[in-house]
Amino acid sequence: MIEQLALWFPGFSLWMLAAAAAGVAVLVHAVLQFLHLRLRRLENGRWHLFAVAAQAVHPPLVCGVWLYGTAVALYYLVPQSLRWHWSIMTIANVLAVLLGFWLFVRVSHRVIVVIDRWAGARSNHFERYLLPFVARCVTALVPVFVLFSLFPLFILSDALEAALHNLTSLILIASIAGVLIHGVNISERILGERYNVDTVDNLIARRVHTQITVLRKLINFVIVVLALASMLMIFQQVRQLGASILASAGILGVVLGFAAQKVIGNLIAGIQIALTQPIQLDDAVIVEGEWGWIEELTLTYVVVRLWDWRRLVLPINWFIDNPFENWTRRTDDLIGSVILYADFSLPLDELSREAQRIADNSPRWSGKVCKVQLLEMTERNMQLRVLVSARGGPDTFDLRCEMRTGLIDFISRS
Repeated sequence: MIEQLALWFPGFSLWMLAAAAAGVAVLVHAVLQFLHLRLRRLENGRWHLFAVAAQAVHPPLVCGVWLYGTAVALYYLVPQSLRWHWSIMTIANVLAVLLGFWLFVRVSHRVIVVIDRWAGARSNHFERYLLPFVARCVTALVPVFVLFSLFPLFILSDALEAALHNLTSLILIASIAGVLIHGVNISERILGERYNVDTVDNLIARRVHTQITVLRKLINFVIVVLALASMLMIFQQVRQLGASILASAGILGVVLGFAAQKVIGNLIAGIQIALTQPIQLDDAVIVEGEWGWIEELTLTYVVVRLWDWRRLVLPINWFIDNPFENWTRRTDDLIGSVILYADFSLPLDELSREAQRIADNSPRWSGKVCKVQLLEMTERNMQLRVLVSARGGPDTFDLRCEMRTGLIDFISRS
């Protein structure tokens, strides 16, 4: 190569060719800097997306110009007797590939930010979710496929080529797993928006949210396990080790099975709860003598938010093995009771009207049940029970307190 250059440019020395390569790098850098400054003026116009992508391209391109400028200069300056020329260009090409990936990541990141900002203002599911998802899929998968296509262009040793191929395969599997997990999460968000739990009658919505939450975590767990297994199967040594363990150490599988018994039991219990739904998100329950709401459902545990804002964390199979109270299993309508002890002279008709008036004036009353019942009589007083209905445990408790306070005030004035 150097001899051919000497024949082509007989009046130029190798020092002059190296200086020319450095000069070309400086000139190209100046041109790129000029274009960069001009494109920055387009940030607020209709070419905003193009300006963002161009600015993201600028640093990798500058690095690439100086990389090849330096490599060509060294190629001319290094004595031919050292035989470093092939190594210099190989290293430059490998670094150029890395710069190409850096360039693609920068451009993709900037474009995805712009697309997310644009999609956040849209109401259509295709524009709001599918386009950002496609952009992320392209960002994750295209570089890996490009890298696979570039392998034949490099002359590498067998060991280095095998190492790079294994590394690229690992990146490909991780990228596919990430895309699948992101797709599952987007599906959960779409279904979550379709079924809103911030309404009065949210039984169906809570049921759907419970199912999709548990199923999302289960599917993501399966994806991660399959991805890790696929990564391990890439390496021949790991496959041989796994085969030898399965062939000669079957007792290890039995030990691991006993060790993972609780974990597998929790996973099976999580699937059973997702299908049969004895509990759902935001259910009002009484567990371990404590009253609260189901705040979080996972594959292995359940978080109950208690009435005083404490959190009770229970293994998910506890709800399979133990009885508990679910106040909102089918509906959130509950009946609360107020016990009163009054004199025989108290007029029950007026007391019933007062109870009805208190219920009518309370926003917590569901409008279904409001009655006064005489339970017991003794030689001194009579025992009364007032029944009122409300939606949900908190409203029922507060309505009972309102009813108790109002009736006691009425009795004291009678």
